[in-house]
Formats: sequence, C-alpha cells, structure tokens
Amino acid sequence: MNPLDIIKRYYDSESLAFRVLMRHSRLVAEAAAEIAGRVPHLLPDAAFIYEAAMLHDIGILYTDAPEIGCFGKHPYVCHGYLGRKLLEKHGLSKHALVCERHVGGGLSAADIKDQGLDLPVRDMVPQTVEEKIICFADSFFSKTPSPEGSRRTVEEALQWCKSLGTEKAERFDTWLKTFGSPDQIMIRVQARPQNRSGI
Repeated sequence: MNPLDIIKRYYDSESLAFRVLMRHSRLVAEAAAEIAGRVPHLLPDAAFIYEAAMLHDIGILYTDAPEIGCFGKHPYVCHGYLGRKLLEKHGLSKHALVCERHVGGGLSAADIKDQGLDLPVRDMVPQTVEEKIICFADSFFSKTPSPEGSRRTVEEALQWCKSLGTEKAERFDTWLKTFGSPDQIMIRVQARPQNRSGI
C-alpha cells in the first residue's frame, strides 16, 4: 500500500494543504521509523509505522485551518476522528486508529466530555507500541509552513504536552524514557532530502 495514492485522492498536489501535510507526515514517518529501530525488543511493525505515520493527519482537509490551506467546517481537533472515518472506507482499520489516537497526545473519554469537544465520547489514546511511537514522533513536529518553525526540541515538546494537561505531559515523559531522547534523530531526519520510498 502506497500512502501517497490515498492522499492524492483527496488532496490537490498543488495546494498548500498538500505541501504542509506531506512535509509534516514525511518528518513524522522518518522520525517514527528511526525511533522504532531503537526498540527492537518491543517488536514494532516498521512497515506499518511508516504507512500509518504518512496517513496520520489525512483528516486535516475537513477542518477549518486556513493557515495551512484547509477550509473544511470542523474544528481542528476533529481531524484525527475524521481521518479514521476516511481510512476505514479504504479498509485500513489499524491505520485509522492511529489517526484517531494521535491527536493532542491522546484524548481520553473524560477529556472529550470535560472539554466539550465535538467528538464521540470514547478513549482516543494510543494503545499499541506502533501508535505510541507515531504519537511520540508527532509531538516533535508542528505543521508551521516555515521550515524553521516546524521542529520542537524535547523541552519544547514537553511544554506543548503540558499545555494540553498533566496527563499528556506524564505520558510524554513515559515515552521519552521508553524510546529515548530523539534530538539527534530529529536532526538527521530534517537533513534528509527524500525518504526511502520516494513519497
């Protein structure tokens, strides 16, 4: 399965949204693949991680985020849930769960209810090692169109998680201990001009 084939069914390859999505997804996918390589004892599925990381934000096109070229009607927080629905139409149920469970470091049913989010009230927290690796890698990259604004340091990623709640920061800290500090990985990933699959 080539993620680009699915992405191009929904995105104009000349659009800002496509460029932002592809740049962010490539960075997250490469970082996640590198992180997975650090933990072979956890038996991560490397091929799945790469595919799912490339598709984890496919739902942004349905959201109201004009700064990244998205002109949908839904709040941005819905992009994971909407991405899940889209990928389920393609029979990609495991990839779909990555979409839903990566948003904001993972949203619990209590988060959704307490914050009044426009989402189904259910746990949307990473469960599998693959989901956790992708969510962890995603924490280090924003979708800011300018290159200098896209990468977060460990401290910046931690502060971002803290802004989302104590539980998110604690989850990030657990992943940091499990997967290791990714600073050097991120530097190598951003220096890479093209990923291995040509996507």
